[in-house]
Amino acid sequence: MPLLTLETNVSISETSGLVKQLSQTVAETLGKPERYVMVSLRENHNMLFAGSSDPLAYLELKSIGLPEERTTEISALLCTLVSGNLGISSDRIYIEFANAERHMWGWNKATFAR
Repeated sequence: MPLLTLETNVSISETSGLVKQLSQTVAETLGKPERYVMVSLRENHNMLFAGSSDPLAYLELKSIGLPEERTTEISALLCTLVSGNLGISSDRIYIEFANAERHMWGWNKATFAR
């Protein structure tokens, strides 16, 4: 159920390692089975931040039961991972967090509503 989307204007030579790291990090951090984690990577986008096209990234993390009290910690983890792998300064990374309602998240012909 967690979905992490990463958009960047950086061209990435080897994406599979980064995608795997992001998937494992999200699963471990949120305490969710990795079999439910989806990661989407969109590289080499035409993007601008603060009037500059210097390397940047936008991340969006959506999950059922996203712990609001841990978003600062999660932000630090994701910024460190993206910055370390892509050479993007943390002050050029935005992260949007979204807590999804169970009945608004579909999977396997149903939703996660109980």
